[in-house]
Amino acid sequence: MSLRIVVCVKYVPDATGDRRFADDLTVDREDVDGLLSELDEYAVEQALRIADGVDGAEVTVLTVGPEDAKDALRKALSMGADRAVHVEDDALHGTDAMGTSLVLAKAVGRAGFDLVICGMASTDGTMGVLPALLAERLGVAQVTLLSEVSVGDGAVRGRRDGDTASEVLEASLPAVVSVTDQSGEARYPSFKGIMAAKKKPVESLDLDDLGIGADEVGLGGAWTVVDAAVERPARTAGTVVKDEGEGGRRLAEFLAGRKFI
Repeated sequence: MSLRIVVCVKYVPDATGDRRFADDLTVDREDVDGLLSELDEYAVEQALRIADGVDGAEVTVLTVGPEDAKDALRKALSMGADRAVHVEDDALHGTDAMGTSLVLAKAVGRAGFDLVICGMASTDGTMGVLPALLAERLGVAQVTLLSEVSVGDGAVRGRRDGDTASEVLEASLPAVVSVTDQSGEARYPSFKGIMAAKKKPVESLDLDDLGIGADEVGLGGAWTVVDAAVERPARTAGTVVKDEGEGGRRLAEFLAGRKFI
């Protein structure tokens, strides 16, 4: 059995950096370091685990983004993915989830797939809707937010954990799944993996290659728009309540004054 797995990954601003909006109210990606979205590392890990159990399985990582987004692909390749696809085009600047799902669907279809694996959300936009949008555009089933996933007998199976119960779900291949950060710790790239990644193929595509018009993506083609953004207020020193015999009462007054109790 051969199995073609495509993992959609995203190059995002480092969450520990000073993230802000640019003048056009898109995320500023120039003045902060970027990296492979941590939540997408879980998707890469699950793809590799599945591929390890299937003879002839191939894992392709796919991203949409600027030149620096290749760093996210290299990380995934060093973890063990076989090949990568990078969609880069100046017209993509400002593309929202709807436009991104269109680009990914075209690229996934071009690559060929049996299973598409995504993270549960990106760590910059945190919308979590892209796997469903992608499944709809590809015309296949979606099984999302899985904490456990496996493939066998032409189907993908997984467990979705809720607050009060867990569901066991199954869908025939081809399908799109997303996995949570509870699905299994992502492996660290080994030195051997890092060196091997330099020789693995990375295919570069643009909108013309995918048959997508510039008016379908970017800020002009976005279905959503940011009207305004303001910086978060600076953190204040706060209030210190010293216990000199009346600490409990003063703490209760402080909480009541802010309607916490």
